[in-house]
Amino acid sequence: MTSWIDDPAFAADKPFGPQTLPYGVVAEGVAVRVGDRALPLGPLAAAFDDDLRPLLTAPNLDAILAAGPAEWKRVRARVRELVTAGTAPEGAALVPVDTARMPFTVADYVDFYSSRDHAENVGRMFRPNAEPLLPNWTHLPVGYHGRAGTVYVSGTDIVRPHGQRAGEDGPVFGPSVRLDIEAEIGFVCGGPVAGRVSTGAAPDHVFGLVTVNDWSARDIQAWEYVPLGPFLGKSFATSVGAWITPLEAFAAARVPVNASGKLLDYLVEDQPWGLDIAIEVVWNGTVVSRPPFRTMAYSFAQQLAHMTVNGATVRPGDLFASGTVSGPEKDQRGSFLELSWNGTEPVAVGGDKRTFLEDGDTVTIRATAPGPDGSVVGLSEVTGTVVAAG
Repeated sequence: MTSWIDDPAFAADKPFGPQTLPYGVVAEGVAVRVGDRALPLGPLAAAFDDDLRPLLTAPNLDAILAAGPAEWKRVRARVRELVTAGTAPEGAALVPVDTARMPFTVADYVDFYSSRDHAENVGRMFRPNAEPLLPNWTHLPVGYHGRAGTVYVSGTDIVRPHGQRAGEDGPVFGPSVRLDIEAEIGFVCGGPVAGRVSTGAAPDHVFGLVTVNDWSARDIQAWEYVPLGPFLGKSFATSVGAWITPLEAFAAARVPVNASGKLLDYLVEDQPWGLDIAIEVVWNGTVVSRPPFRTMAYSFAQQLAHMTVNGATVRPGDLFASGTVSGPEKDQRGSFLELSWNGTEPVAVGGDKRTFLEDGDTVTIRATAPGPDGSVVGLSEVTGTVVAAG
């Protein structure tokens, strides 16, 4: 590849080469990531068609999300031409990526529960004398509506949440003592507002992918969730990567979904939208898990179809997450609840042993997928450090 960009990380065998080109927002405005640097697009607006220029000079990615799939393709194609040219376009300047901030306004947030291995692990822990999966699980992507106002960009500290948890003589109140993570992949929506989106139309409403850590207070969750499900144990913080990798970049990563049962017609896909994404969970510098996304039982297309089948709409800025990604092996579990088997099997973290998160612990989740012609497609990492409750 010939390119004016002199960055060893901007190569096809690196996660953020020309095959990836994720979008984000840095101090200078809307940008695309090229290797370990960012290229602001506002100063290059004159190199784009007139109708695309307002998208590049906006304060964040909201306008791009709303523009729709035809414009997404046009912007990406032109960006690729500019970054692989032999000479830099007028106004081009590479800047650090460390000023990246929340790239879009989160409209609604939905979290799913679509890993069979994760669901069975949780079922075995908490319902040991019953079937690990509830009867509905193999027929629909189970999910719940989360809180958009506590979705934070990578690097934001996570304050240990307060809440009720079970005590010997009834509930007690205080900071969570079983703080956990959930390694997930998130899908950022865009395009026209629409309800009853079919699986075939779902890709027209998904702009791109982000890594997600859906932090969880297991003691608060265990006390509150019956009969209505997650609430305070989940709503205090969800972290997302600062760079959104376009869905188009994952064309070579598509695989059949690892289906778990017979589906109703509206959930049947006319094309496979499972994704071969490899995830790593790093706890205080130690890789403790490598969950495989390809084992998920429902695709993003099926999740979006189910989310809107009742007439609810999807709109630009909506975010939905896959649910915890876990594989069949112990070192593929995407939560510390599973890795420590509900606190009974401590995890080696450097020279320490851990079950759940302690103040000062840092968790980083990163992911990659196969790209075209043997290249690698990257998702920007999501990281957060736990700080003591105030």
